[in-house]
Amino acid sequence: MNLFELKKLPPIKEIESKIVFKELTQAHRYLAELKGVAQTIPNQIILLNTLPLLEAKDSSAIENIITTHDELYKEELFGEIIESPRAKEVFNYKKALLKGFEIVKEHKLLTNNQLIEIHQTLSNSQTNFRKLPGTELKNQQTNETVYIPPQNYNEIIELMINLENFINDDSISGLDPLIKMALIHYQFESIHPFYDGNGRIGRIINILYLVLKGYLDIPILYLSRYIIKNKSEYYRLLQSIRETGEFEEWIIYILKGIQLISIETIDIIHRIKDLMQNYKHKIREQYKFYSQDLLNNLFKHPYTKIEFLEKDLRITRQTASKYLNELLEGKFLIKYKIKGQNYYINESLLNIFISENV
Repeated sequence: MNLFELKKLPPIKEIESKIVFKELTQAHRYLAELKGVAQTIPNQIILLNTLPLLEAKDSSAIENIITTHDELYKEELFGEIIESPRAKEVFNYKKALLKGFEIVKEHKLLTNNQLIEIHQTLSNSQTNFRKLPGTELKNQQTNETVYIPPQNYNEIIELMINLENFINDDSISGLDPLIKMALIHYQFESIHPFYDGNGRIGRIINILYLVLKGYLDIPILYLSRYIIKNKSEYYRLLQSIRETGEFEEWIIYILKGIQLISIETIDIIHRIKDLMQNYKHKIREQYKFYSQDLLNNLFKHPYTKIEFLEKDLRITRQTASKYLNELLEGKFLIKYKIKGQNYYINESLLNIFISENV
């Protein structure tokens, strides 16, 4: 274990085997389909506001930060009056993911300084790469040390510069970008450059890299759901590379994850789209106040409140309350109360997300 030396990217060994190419073809197919299906939702904010929260929830759960959908949505509505440290951590993940998305969109790069900025958003503090030795990765069940990442600050910086170049400079390697994504994740987790939060940042990098390379327009492929279902295999394969130097199993694992989660996310988007059409026709038939802005409000977040409607529709509080109460009578929403404040749930939309829960 102590003799392991983390090598720079790209690997010297040939890693594009026949079985890898087979899985790669399928991963590209379903990823392209997902990108196309996502474009059929007229207002991308609906997906951008909901699906990253699912990724945040599952990625945090891998680190044993367990929350419910109800906790998360209440945090967004009533964070100032409800104390939920776990929900706040998950929201910091979502903020970090969307921060990274804005960076990639604007700069078409993902640099080390930007990763530090994303990590600072995640941790809500002024963080940087590790400078002190002592970091070890342990088996959560036995507390046995299974891997010691690079300890020397200069070595960490050298490896991170190599990783930054591998991410952004395609002339360094002719490997397929999806294979590169698998290598980038392994390398980042093995460098373990931060004192904490490395797993979550590594999974954010996965999504941002797909956006960076044009495979997605918005960050909606949440691989964390696949990883949490196959958590022991995830850690086993990362460690296996360190022990054997063989990447094939790991790459296949990631490519299968891209396939499966693309298929599941395509299904989620179709169900959201169908439900939106259903609501659109019924609300338009029953109420004169129907508008596209109203529909968008009901779908960009499963939970809503009077203030959200006031802002999105630019209407008075009294009018917003009237609209919500009529939608309540029409069974489009369900009303609840917390600490004297009303909130409304689009239960049909919520059920789509809950049914996808691990």
